[in-house]
Amino acid sequence: MSKGTYILVVKLEKDRTIKSKAKSWNLSKGLYAYVGSAMNNLEKRIERHLRKNKKMHWHVDYLLKEAKVLMVIEIPSNERLEEKVARYLEKFFEPVKDFGSTDVKTKGNLFKISSAQELIKVMDDSKLFYSISFTPKLS
Repeated sequence: MSKGTYILVVKLEKDRTIKSKAKSWNLSKGLYAYVGSAMNNLEKRIERHLRKNKKMHWHVDYLLKEAKVLMVIEIPSNERLEEKVARYLEKFFEPVKDFGSTDVKTKGNLFKISSAQELIKVMDDSKLFYSISFTPKLS
């Protein structure tokens, strides 16, 4: 059982308003990267995100009702790196304000990205150890 931080690369096929219990965000179609952490069981958290039927709990759950997961990047660590990774990505990508960041001090944990390849290059430059664990066809 591993712990760590993860990044979900998701695709919205068309513009959507994502509504959680308390907030809503107008998102344009395209690719997004969501940063989260799982300090109990990284694999189980990712499996949960990939399931279609689940109780709506986190902001990302509402996004995943509308978006397709294209890739998962795992950053195994005993240290919670979610805030550090999100702050790093803020240097390169525009965050969606207040999305998924209720328990960390970031502008947001969801980022609009132009391509998965660009995100991978940014992560390569981060010097953080990571692995890509789920890569369906990137069409």
